[in-house]
Amino acid sequence: MQKIKLLSFALPVLLLLMSGKMIDHKNVLNADLIIGNWQPSDGRSVVNIYKGTGKNGEKTDKYYGKIVWLLEPNDPDGKPRTDKLNPEESKRSTPLKGLVIVRDLEFTGSGNELIWEEGSIYDPKNGSDYSFEAKMTKKNTNLLDGRGYIGISLIGRTDTWRRLVKK
Repeated sequence: MQKIKLLSFALPVLLLLMSGKMIDHKNVLNADLIIGNWQPSDGRSVVNIYKGTGKNGEKTDKYYGKIVWLLEPNDPDGKPRTDKLNPEESKRSTPLKGLVIVRDLEFTGSGNELIWEEGSIYDPKNGSDYSFEAKMTKKNTNLLDGRGYIGISLIGRTDTWRRLVKK
C-alpha cells in the first residue's frame, strides 16, 4: 500500500520534471536557430554566428559572431584589411577577417518569440562597441533583425541580416 502511495506521488512529479526538460530542450533548439552565416544589409561582409566554445573567455551558453568574409578583404596595398580604428592601439593590426564582433548574446525568448539580448557588437567602421539584441520570427528564420544601441534600445539602429543558405 505504501509503495502505491509513493508511486502515485512520484509519477506526477517525474512527469512534470520530464515535461520541463522537454520545454528546455525546445528552447535550446530555438536558441540555436541563430547559428549560421549572416550577411548584413550592405552586403559587404558575412558574420558567422556560433555558440560559445568555452575558449578565449567565451561562455558556452552564449552566442558570438565573427567576420568570415569581406567584399574587399584587402586594402589598396593588397594587404589584409585590419581593425585600424580600434581604440586600443595594440589591436589595430588585427585582421578584420576572423574578428569576433558579436559577443555574449543570450537567448531570452520562448515559444514563438525568438529573441537574443544582453550582447554587444563591435563596429570596425568606427571602432565603437554597442549593446546588441537580435530578433527573428518563426515564420522566416532566414532574416535576423539586429539592433545596436547605446544605453536604451530606443536609441539605436536596426539592420536586417540575411542568412546565407548553403546551395
